[in-house]
Amino acid sequence: MGEFFKWEYVVTLFPKVLSALPTTLLIVLFATLIGSFLGFILAYFRIERIPVLHQLSAVYVSFIRGTPILVQMFIVFYGLPGVLAAIGLDISMWNKLIFLYITYGLNTAAYFSEIFRSALSSVPASQYEAAASIGLTKWQIYRRTLIPQAGRIALPNIGVAIVNLLQNTSLAFTLGVMDIIGKVQTLGALYYRVLEGYFIAAVIFIMLSMLLEKAFDLLEKRINTPKTRKQRQTTFVSLKRPETAFTVEKRAK
Repeated sequence: MGEFFKWEYVVTLFPKVLSALPTTLLIVLFATLIGSFLGFILAYFRIERIPVLHQLSAVYVSFIRGTPILVQMFIVFYGLPGVLAAIGLDISMWNKLIFLYITYGLNTAAYFSEIFRSALSSVPASQYEAAASIGLTKWQIYRRTLIPQAGRIALPNIGVAIVNLLQNTSLAFTLGVMDIIGKVQTLGALYYRVLEGYFIAAVIFIMLSMLLEKAFDLLEKRINTPKTRKQRQTTFVSLKRPETAFTVEKRAK
């Protein structure tokens, strides 16, 4: 391949590019945590059809899914400091990574909310009615009955969403953050070898994506084993109220 591509530069640049991996993984981690929390809240608003909040959640999801994440990134980076400055809060000195955490977290929340909403809606209504009939509160019904079953249904889609999130972090360099792509561009300007750097980035992203997919496949198989399913079928019975479980068992007989 001559001067076009040199493997010796791949060997030289690989550890340098790999040193930026923690930054990329941190973005994925915080975005997943923020997205999971906000996504469940948005899904709850829409499933329970809470007035006003239900409509606002739908508009938010539509906006996020209808605009590029790069646009959202600049809105957060340039718009959020201006909005908070109006109420006396100065965040202009914040690390750029924080704005990325917020951006990717808000973006992930919209997609996770649709995944959670679909999964929760897939749980048979009889499960909710059975849990309510033994006196569980709405929060207990969600925590002990709906969420465990919906989580199993949503797991494959969550895995796909996180892999997509990993790939979308390649835009983080636009704010000057030294993630994998940012490192590739910096090294390309230093060594005048751009192709090798992007080849390394491609290898890293492919390997990470394969590891994530494998991890979710193993997790899905784990929670779908017969023993795990049998344990999950009894989780809706309240452990704090043994007399209720006794009553249900007695009626069944």
